[in-house]
Amino acid sequence: MTTTTLAVLVPLLPFLGAAAGLLLGRTAPGFVRPLAVLPALASLVLAALVAVRQGGGPAIEAHTQLTPTGSVPIDLALDIGGFAALVAVVVAFVATCVQIYSTGYLRDDPRYPSYAALVSLFTSAMLLVVYSGDLMVLLVGWEVMGICSYFLVGHYWETPEARAASLKAFLVTKLGDVPFLIGLFALGTDAGSFRITRVLGAVASGGIDHPTLIALLLLAGVAGKSAQFPLHTWLPDAMAGPTPVSALIHAATMVAAGVYFVARLLPVFEASRAAMVVLAVMAAVTMAGSGLAALAQDDIKRVLAYSTIGQLGYMTGALAVGDRGAAVFHLLSHGAFKALLFLAAGVIIHAAGTNSLAAMSRMSHLRDRVPDAYWTMTVALLALAAIPPFSGFFSKESVLGAAEHAATGHTDHAPGSAGWIVLVAGLLTALLTAAYATRLWLLAFRGRGAEAPDHGRQPLTMTVVLWVLAVPSLAFGGLAYRSLPGWFDGRDLTPTLLTSVLGTGLALVGGLLAYGAWQRTSALAARTPAAPAPSFEWESLQGEAAAHPEGDASLVEAHALADHGPDYRDLAHAPDPGRLLLGPLYRHAAAGFHLDAVYAALFVRPVQAGASLVRFLDSAVVDTYVRGAAALPRLLGAAVRRAQTGNVQTYVSALLAGTVVLAVAVLLVATGA
Repeated sequence: MTTTTLAVLVPLLPFLGAAAGLLLGRTAPGFVRPLAVLPALASLVLAALVAVRQGGGPAIEAHTQLTPTGSVPIDLALDIGGFAALVAVVVAFVATCVQIYSTGYLRDDPRYPSYAALVSLFTSAMLLVVYSGDLMVLLVGWEVMGICSYFLVGHYWETPEARAASLKAFLVTKLGDVPFLIGLFALGTDAGSFRITRVLGAVASGGIDHPTLIALLLLAGVAGKSAQFPLHTWLPDAMAGPTPVSALIHAATMVAAGVYFVARLLPVFEASRAAMVVLAVMAAVTMAGSGLAALAQDDIKRVLAYSTIGQLGYMTGALAVGDRGAAVFHLLSHGAFKALLFLAAGVIIHAAGTNSLAAMSRMSHLRDRVPDAYWTMTVALLALAAIPPFSGFFSKESVLGAAEHAATGHTDHAPGSAGWIVLVAGLLTALLTAAYATRLWLLAFRGRGAEAPDHGRQPLTMTVVLWVLAVPSLAFGGLAYRSLPGWFDGRDLTPTLLTSVLGTGLALVGGLLAYGAWQRTSALAARTPAAPAPSFEWESLQGEAAAHPEGDASLVEAHALADHGPDYRDLAHAPDPGRLLLGPLYRHAAAGFHLDAVYAALFVRPVQAGASLVRFLDSAVVDTYVRGAAALPRLLGAAVRRAQTGNVQTYVSALLAGTVVLAVAVLLVATGA
């Protein structure tokens, strides 16, 4: 079988699995789980074969014209370079892990068939984006992911949080997609083709007439899809969906698509130094702001959501300094440990009966209830904090090293100002990342108070996936940084001494600050009266599955979402180091720096006011003219109707009177009077 055929099957198999799962979900439920897992697993095997055959050599290309358009043609095209082949492997790997995990996590969920089919379709759409060699075909996968995210985030549609989050995710990303689509059309028109290879050729020959405008339009779509400032606000709210969906969105699909798109078309952005500076500023604000916000979140999944935003900021920062090798390296590394963080969080939420870190801090021995999640999440948090020798250290340091090279003028691909912006923000974010990772670990696993409930061991399908993901979280970076340059642009990814010392030192400082603050707040909390033991009666009331070892974890999560306020009366006194570290900034950081309120004031309320004005004009002005136009004929009709009495004598009298009037008129005209 040719490599091209294998590459076509990689996105096709999950699509077929999704279609079959939707068709057979009700009539043959026994086939749902195999149809969810096997296509993803087969896609992973085929993606690995494609990567082996590609081997970091020349890109694999194939194309056929989809349809003549009369102007710019649209092709069904494959363009698989080194990093495209590796990204596809990570996408298929994470999707397979999520599907296997979900068979245990949602085993009692009545909507599991549609959920599994949507996850497969989501995976297929991302793989289409990765392998596509035509921008219009890439756009199809881009938009399908948006539709899938709407349904998956709103999986628990019974809760208002899930309904609002799904709608917000859809609208915010579409807000970015409108200029993104305009930018794609402008780029294709200037290049005379939507084929990526031809677009890049046109850029190299100076054939793009408006590079800055096109790059900024495309960045709007990237900011929406990859949750970068200022269009990042949808991602924390998207935690209302099932935890495996969060793992898929954050680790390997939707939010990675924007970074991957910029990496594929990086020469387009490099053609405009202004666009590179804008990209650097966007990355810097995203990194620093998300780090501060993560340090103040109580919901364990929202902490991880803001961490994703920050890590994506590292990737866009690497792109802003012209090093897509470092960006894709961090994308690959981040995919493994972020999927592990979310899937382990799902186990913890099930065991604790809540997603509140403050509530978990009032439980003792939670780590003993979930030993697999405890050890694997510890590995993932160390990778997130970029502590050597975990994988996040090598990929993050490659980003900081690239920023240092740009700042010191050792590259012509980006302005020095972009390098300094990314370097300073990246070092600050290294401190913040270690601080909130340490805070999460301490609050979740070092709680003091009533003993955590014992729900027994998690299903094997869930725990095995955690350990599988722990392997690349620990070892991928150290094993890959020497060999990956041959798959990318050939640039060295070895950590530099200066940024390694600064980055690791700041990470250690951040971790120690969080630990010291936790010790202090714990001592203060110990002086307050002990909280009453948590009541988990709601579990038995809401469903038997949540209260015994075989309980469905998704059911517990749904109830935790619906009843987010846990049954503790003194959570204000919980030992939260973030409150001490941030001081007066804590309240603002916990609210995401009130960006939703700002957007509501600047955009939502004016649009609603405009809609109210239009509604008033329609009903009070336009409808008045319409009603007036109908009133005159109605009055005339009423007058004529009053003359129709049905009395023959009246009709004859009126006829004779009319005749007399006409005769008199004729006589007067004839006599010239």
